[in-house]
Amino acid sequence: MTKYFEVTRRDAAARLGKLLLDHHYTTPLILHTEKDSPIVFAGSLWARNILSPDEVDPGKLFILPDKPMPLHARPEIVREINDFAKQECQEWVKPDGATGQLIHPACLDIPHADMYVIGAARQMEKNPRMLLDTVIHIKNNTPPDTALYAPALATPENLCMLIYLGIDIVDDILPTINAYDGMYMMPDGEYKLSDLPVLPCSCSVCTNTSVEDLQEMSVQERGKLVAGHNVNRLAEEKQITVHRIKNGNLREYVEGKCRSSPWLTALLRLIDQEHVYLEQHTPTYRSVTMYANTSESLNRVEVKRFAGRVNSQYQAPAANILLLLPCSARKPYSISNSHQLFNRATGRNRRALNEVIITSPLGVVPRELELVYPAAHYDIPVTGHWDLDERSWVTGCLVDYLEKNKYSHIIAHVDGAYRDICQSAAETLGFDIIFTAQGSVTSARSLGTLRSTISGIVQDEGYVLRKTTELAKNMLKGIADYQFGRGAGCLLVPDGASIKAPFPKYQVYYDKKQLASLNPRTGTLIPTLEGAMRLLELGTYQIRIDDFVPGGSLLAPGVVDANLNIRPSDQVIVLGEQVLGVGRALMGGDEMVRSTRGIAVDLRKVMEI
Repeated sequence: MTKYFEVTRRDAAARLGKLLLDHHYTTPLILHTEKDSPIVFAGSLWARNILSPDEVDPGKLFILPDKPMPLHARPEIVREINDFAKQECQEWVKPDGATGQLIHPACLDIPHADMYVIGAARQMEKNPRMLLDTVIHIKNNTPPDTALYAPALATPENLCMLIYLGIDIVDDILPTINAYDGMYMMPDGEYKLSDLPVLPCSCSVCTNTSVEDLQEMSVQERGKLVAGHNVNRLAEEKQITVHRIKNGNLREYVEGKCRSSPWLTALLRLIDQEHVYLEQHTPTYRSVTMYANTSESLNRVEVKRFAGRVNSQYQAPAANILLLLPCSARKPYSISNSHQLFNRATGRNRRALNEVIITSPLGVVPRELELVYPAAHYDIPVTGHWDLDERSWVTGCLVDYLEKNKYSHIIAHVDGAYRDICQSAAETLGFDIIFTAQGSVTSARSLGTLRSTISGIVQDEGYVLRKTTELAKNMLKGIADYQFGRGAGCLLVPDGASIKAPFPKYQVYYDKKQLASLNPRTGTLIPTLEGAMRLLELGTYQIRIDDFVPGGSLLAPGVVDANLNIRPSDQVIVLGEQVLGVGRALMGGDEMVRSTRGIAVDLRKVMEI
């Protein structure tokens, strides 16, 4: 626990926060070598020139004296030296004020601190596996409301990746040192100043000088000016990254930035393999567009999470006919020109079938979930070409869906790569699929075949057409199961419920009481207190609090327990001894239990029971 650091916003492992010292400092924070720093290192025990506790300004955060060691020091040596260092620092055991602790990657026993400093961080540049393992090791063994500092590692090129990894504090040491070595830094890498014909920057430093002017200066004078440029670009990258976190689209920026360096690309791919680390902090629902522009987009948390929930939580409505359709550029699919044509072709018989849209990168999107983030919020480059990874991923998602949901007739109104994917899934499962497209899926001939095929099956088999109101209920049930877990649909949209308000702003009523409403911006159901009471038996997305009545916000210190599956932006139920509330989570379930600062839930309604 700490009283000196508070996280205010999250985007995957990236965080915005506040360092609460004599002044409040927002994070991500860049420490400047030539300015009075809010963070002070008490010194190295190797040099014996450490500060005493009385010499440290109580309004600053001071890093406890330690014995820094090289990156590849053996674990037994690290343990022995750390134990010896603790004995030499007995006077620092209970200091007043905020403290930081240097953590070597091989250190297993991590002591309490308000900020943790990655030991030998500078040596981890171009060593993505070591850097990632060290960050995750520290994060998994320290409170979530403590800050993480990576010294002498940040550059304009890698800063957004470091922040995406979960680092809160950096410094301008490396840009400054490199400047005196004649290195000119830009967001896409660093260049030898001697190789530049002109200065490709319009910052305050570069607009007032030239390459020729710099070459005529002394090393000291030139280094100072170039350091000013390098630090300016570092600060600019921080501002861009902060803006991206606030807008909920840092991932897109990271995917583009990592292309400048092999080690940064490797780092992103390794991070994506640590799905649990990223997923527990990534909001479940957003209203912004998710751009899937690179091959790494297939491994995004949002993509994997959506496919996983479709497979494990979503329950398709009972039907004998499945219609597989291609995606559309316009979202949600049902308002696109192509899907309007499909709807007119199927006509009233549409009420006898289930529809599933095939798409990259999400895999398969049941029609009932087309409003749910990210199904209605993604955009991809359209080239007409699907690479092998896309085909494999989408085929796997379709196979999973067909294994779980059984149909007597499967119709695929698709062409091109979509048809190849359907055929591959059919061969894998030994199913027969009826293909109705004759060339383009929107041609008159194709639509006519679709119409006659479905009409013939419905008439021959005597399948019953569902009521229009039942389709709306099925949609809301599907969203409820996806959102809260299987079984939620029957609780939140019970038999006898009525649907009011036009699509897509549906409202669920039962026994004259509203149970939930549909938020069209995110595709989520917003339960009322009455709806929350019905969901209690499910046991999911619940937060236990102390015996008090919270106001508009529930702070983390008031949380006693919470479901570990809660993620930022989830709709949650708050329970106390005599209180029931509903609201939106602002942090994950594990984080709100382990944190001592920050808003856990933005409460919407609270009542005493």
